[in-house]
Amino acid sequence: MKKALLLLFFFGALSSQAQEFKYQLLFEGIGDNREFTHEYAYPQTIMGSRGAFEVGVDIDNHQLRGGLSQLLEFGSDLDAQKPKLTLYYQFQDEDKEFAFGAFPRRDKINFPLAMLTDTLLYYRPNIEGMFGEFRWDWGHQNGFVDWVGRQTDTQREQFMAGFSGEIFYKNFFFQNYLLMFHNAHTLYNNPPLHIKDYMGFALQGGIRTPENITVQGELKMGVLNSTYRERSVTDGYEVSTSFFAEANMRYKNLGIKSVMSLGAGHKFAYGDPYYRTKNYSRTDLIWYFINHEQIKGKFNLSMHIVDWETIDQQQQLSIIYIFGQ
Repeated sequence: MKKALLLLFFFGALSSQAQEFKYQLLFEGIGDNREFTHEYAYPQTIMGSRGAFEVGVDIDNHQLRGGLSQLLEFGSDLDAQKPKLTLYYQFQDEDKEFAFGAFPRRDKINFPLAMLTDTLLYYRPNIEGMFGEFRWDWGHQNGFVDWVGRQTDTQREQFMAGFSGEIFYKNFFFQNYLLMFHNAHTLYNNPPLHIKDYMGFALQGGIRTPENITVQGELKMGVLNSTYRERSVTDGYEVSTSFFAEANMRYKNLGIKSVMSLGAGHKFAYGDPYYRTKNYSRTDLIWYFINHEQIKGKFNLSMHIVDWETIDQQQQLSIIYIFGQ
């Protein structure tokens, strides 16, 4: 027994020496004024700030993190938005990454707004599920599962899953996005609800500017597809496909980005509602007014053109400060 205790103490001491304490603090300032036409999207002004922290340990390539994330919407009570628990395990090396638990969405997945709107970063900053990615010299591919709602007497069972990635050769690239959202009914389905299925993909090929020139940008185009079904309501699946293109450019602290979807409207559970129209274009004029290594500040002036008839506008301000080790 004494020898076993000595061995346990010895390996415990080695383990404690191998562990490395880590922490991270985040401040996010949010300003989003949406002067939208109610027929297409919800007009509103979102102003607030988010504070988040994570603490944990690293053991070689293994990481364990825990913390909280809290959004304060200006003009609301402190408890208007519930704190979000962050608690996850992560493995990461040069070629692959895996995470399980409740972990930050930012910098993990980056889907077109047609499929996942930007308000998810405001109100649902964490993925609750798992994420994995493989990386090669010529590209990467990742996938995730996000458990949105656990089935109860009043809560519908909801989960989302997706894949995205890119392959490239020199300045040419090809990107793929695939997304599915399942919206089931409550436990006893009383009152009766119909199961809804949302699926879709985007495929785009394009070209980037060389890294050694002052003006950076890319041009890509392809197709956007969505498939929707409400069981016992729709006559099978409703399938839509549109031409989907994007161009963006940045020169020092100034940038411009333009996205368009032409030919069909789309239904995604968490997609930007503007893409439900047949022809939609969005152009952003961007000012990167803070470019510190740990602090990023950005201002967007956006113009939304719907079916070549309606022009809406939006102003977005974002400040992100990350401190830690």
